[in-house]
Amino acid sequence: MRNIPIPVDVSRLQFICVKAPCPRIVNKETGELKTDKASGQTVYEVLFSVEDAFGKIELVKIGVVGEPQVLPGNEVKPVGLVGYVWELSGRWGIAYRASALLTATTAEARGV
Repeated sequence: MRNIPIPVDVSRLQFICVKAPCPRIVNKETGELKTDKASGQTVYEVLFSVEDAFGKIELVKIGVVGEPQVLPGNEVKPVGLVGYVWELSGRWGIAYRASALLTATTAEARGV
């Protein structure tokens, strides 16, 4: 399966942080953390409640390089959000990654 990034339009979605960022663990036995291939920085996961324009709510984990400055309860705007379809042992899903996570007030100030 090819791993092609699928861009996500976040303009009609509301992202609320529900769990503080934590480093993504690759191997639970050794404690090895996932790092970005390009920069070598640690990849963090943040859990969000995502609501669409129709009131449907889903929990979504988003990966981001470097520790984002977001706290539970913060409204956040993901920048450059993409989804990657994955499949393993007959199971599949979508992994999400953003280039940055801005709090709603920071995003408004920057015009994002």
